[in-house]
Amino acid sequence: MWIADNWKDYEVIDTSNGEKLERWGDYILVRPDPQVIWNTPHDAKQWKQKNGHYHRSNRGGGEWEFFDMPKTWQIHYGDLTFNLQPFQFKHTGLFPEQAVNWDWFGKKIREAGRPVKVLNLFAYTGGATLAAAAAGASVTHVDASKGMVNWAKENAASSGLSDRPIRWLVDDCVKFVEREIRRGNRYDGIIMDPPSYGRGPKGEIWKIEEKIHPLIQLCTQILSKDALFFLINSYTTGLQPAVLSYMMNTEIVSQFGGQVQAEEIGLPVTSNGLVLPCGASGRWEA
Repeated sequence: MWIADNWKDYEVIDTSNGEKLERWGDYILVRPDPQVIWNTPHDAKQWKQKNGHYHRSNRGGGEWEFFDMPKTWQIHYGDLTFNLQPFQFKHTGLFPEQAVNWDWFGKKIREAGRPVKVLNLFAYTGGATLAAAAAGASVTHVDASKGMVNWAKENAASSGLSDRPIRWLVDDCVKFVEREIRRGNRYDGIIMDPPSYGRGPKGEIWKIEEKIHPLIQLCTQILSKDALFFLINSYTTGLQPAVLSYMMNTEIVSQFGGQVQAEEIGLPVTSNGLVLPCGASGRWEA
């Protein structure tokens, strides 16, 4: 498992009974987590010191309950600054476990010794975009949600990266890649974090089980001949590391050589030293 263990401003303090107790900077949140199927004593004192609690509804969805909680706040990862806010579906605008991937491709970009072009698909609030830009890459950031792209721009400004070569695009990711193929554009690194289900800006339907393999095939057509890396993240139960590995070996290694590794990613739990699994990632590198 790849573990995001370099955080200072974030930690999973404890886990129990379908929930995780987290510290986001100065604030303590309790959020549901489907991986937490165990029920252990709530020994950590922070369970009683929470600033926000997301309650899952039996009818689907849920709602926040707040205790002395600001509408927005910031946390840092190295030189990166992220603007957070609790919003629908329990999220805060950041997936901290992805930091283990930011460290991986950031090192590859810095050590490349040449200009590096990176494409970030389904780019959300820009964690990977900021990490790549801070490492020296020029980045094309694509997401179907205008609100998420604006949020990512704010994160870039807060991180002092507004002057970096970042293209901010509100677009359907598949259609964008198809246009890039026709334009003959190439990228040295591709990152994708596809949702299980979603809609594009014009109502395009995305179902990951149907769309992910064809998208990987399309993306191989915009990889540069001396590409550095390809990263796929999955939070979908059916897309286990072995499935990611098979698709990437079949489509990328067969054309570009290199090697693929795929693992679960996770976050350390302070109270007991265990690691909370948080999805999976597949990495190709030349």
